[in-house]
Amino acid sequence: MLKTPINLLNKFTHFSDQWSPRVVAQMNDYQFKLAKIQNEFTWHSHPDTDEVFLVIEGAMSIEFRDGKVDLLAGEMYVVPKGVEHKPHAKDECKIMLIEPSGVVNTGDSPGELTAQNDLWV
Repeated sequence: MLKTPINLLNKFTHFSDQWSPRVVAQMNDYQFKLAKIQNEFTWHSHPDTDEVFLVIEGAMSIEFRDGKVDLLAGEMYVVPKGVEHKPHAKDECKIMLIEPSGVVNTGDSPGELTAQNDLWV
């Protein structure tokens, strides 16, 4: 067992790809993933799980078919399972995603933004 804390800001310096989550820790069946995001993502949902967005640095929005939620650094939002959503950020934003292991970033809408799963940093 490692007894070293995980420095999230340092982990962000180890990758530059946007919309490509990197796993930094796992607790039971849940992974803690870091991602850099900018511009618009694709509309998608995760039929079998909720998805947590936690903003580490910057600002982002999550659009829904009936509205949106804006998030600033230090804020988080839980998108309920099955709810279609589209994250976006005007400027680069650093976020943490918390979701079960194996969840694909584009959920039920695979495409060019689908990232490789289980990439650790």
